[in-house]
Amino acid sequence: MTLRFDFLIIGSGIAGLSVALKAAKYGKVCVVTKTLIDETNTRYAQGGIAAVTHQPDSFEKHVKDTIIAGAGLCNEEIVRMVVSEAPERISDLIEWGIDFDKNNDGSFNLAREGGHTEHRILHHKDNTGNEIQKVLSIQVRNNPNITVLENHFAIDLMTQHHLGSYVRRSNTDTECYGAYVMDLQKHQIFRLLAKTTFISSGGVGNLYLTTTNPTIATGDGIAMVHRAKGITENMEFIQFHPTSLYNPGERPSFLISEALRGFGAVLKTISGREFMPEYDVRGSLAPRDIVARAIDYEMKSHGDDYVYIDCTHLDKNELQYRFPNIYAKCLKIGIDITRDLIPVVPAAHYLCGGIKVDKNGCSHINHLYAVGEAASTGLHGANRLASNSLIEAIVFAHRSAQHAISMLSNIKFQEDIPEWNDKGTTQPREMVLITQNTKEVHQLMTNYVGIVRSDSRLERAFARHAMIYNETEELYKKSKISQKLCELRNLITVGYLVIKAASVRNESIGLHYNIDHASEKIKAAL
Repeated sequence: MTLRFDFLIIGSGIAGLSVALKAAKYGKVCVVTKTLIDETNTRYAQGGIAAVTHQPDSFEKHVKDTIIAGAGLCNEEIVRMVVSEAPERISDLIEWGIDFDKNNDGSFNLAREGGHTEHRILHHKDNTGNEIQKVLSIQVRNNPNITVLENHFAIDLMTQHHLGSYVRRSNTDTECYGAYVMDLQKHQIFRLLAKTTFISSGGVGNLYLTTTNPTIATGDGIAMVHRAKGITENMEFIQFHPTSLYNPGERPSFLISEALRGFGAVLKTISGREFMPEYDVRGSLAPRDIVARAIDYEMKSHGDDYVYIDCTHLDKNELQYRFPNIYAKCLKIGIDITRDLIPVVPAAHYLCGGIKVDKNGCSHINHLYAVGEAASTGLHGANRLASNSLIEAIVFAHRSAQHAISMLSNIKFQEDIPEWNDKGTTQPREMVLITQNTKEVHQLMTNYVGIVRSDSRLERAFARHAMIYNETEELYKKSKISQKLCELRNLITVGYLVIKAASVRNESIGLHYNIDHASEKIKAAL
């Protein structure tokens, strides 16, 4: 079977659905998502979306905050572009039907989060991402030019490497012609030809044992691009959210939004000591990399399993009104946040690197774009400023859609891509071969390539990762394709990219903290 669309979008979060809605005015669009359309990282984003909307805030302040949080590794041109285009993209969201909280006078009710010098976070209570996902999903489902393929898994991109004539064209740049896609319910693999393809498949949170990401975040798009000879960068910069709810056995971990600390909550040790002022003058509102390392150090030095967030001193009614989901979730496990402390631990949260793209979301593979968390745009540098991810996604969705639309008339379908060939393969006899290797990836990434790293840990991670890679590739070659096998293979690929990037960065900066390359000043602080 072969399907043909002008635009193929792999992933259904804010970035992918925004591209779909804009592209649908100019051609036929297909959105491929491996579960349901609304099961995305976007849905779990609690805090909000950062944009300058009023004085005394300014573009210059937002730019400065972003670059400081990114440890100076941001691309300033990209930062200025995103910050200046943000208000217009917020207008797009409002036009689509997003309901941001407002004050009695009609102005936006703005929150402040770590690293921000002003209140500039637009939000919908403490479930902003869910509101955005819900509204965009409805818009996409109701658009006659958009086909949504739920429970479909993109296995690999189709490029000229799949053409029989590739040997004669080996000096040309890599081109993308669509993807091989598996219908997970029928277990059928087919060709999905596209003039332009967008990777918007999210991050890599499930490399780690503890993550705020849903289980679908297995780095699929990044792994596909790597196999297609695309370029990735900054993969060492994994952001660990400092405060996920400590509730052993729950996966993904429930996020305790940074907006709660922006509202006035403070971090304390189990003994009741407010410790963040010892690490940074901004205290509990320091950027996430600093807070996560501080919590990690406090836990390890005292042998504690968690630290606390204390909001018992805050107005009870306002707390319940502003954070109804956090209040309800904690209450379910016996914690009343108006009078009880909240136990929290850091959890893998966001990838600041990814597929290298330009200001229009173009990757180094022709006709292939990357948007959202899967892309490395230059905005985040070594550490993402809180709530910059959703605005980055919508700005680059707009720019990449406009670029793809302008190129559409010059692109034709590549019809001579062969069908998927799995002759000679069989169903894996023992699923334990997949589940055990997945557990080993989680363990080695958590223990050796987590918040704090060292040269010896990275060397050990690389060696053990190579063994898992070889075992899995052997299994892949002789097995019928399954979602779990593909996800394991993709996790191994992105894990390799993280380990490699971490190994070659000979400094501690931002989210990459290596005790063998940390200055005495940094070591003293931690």
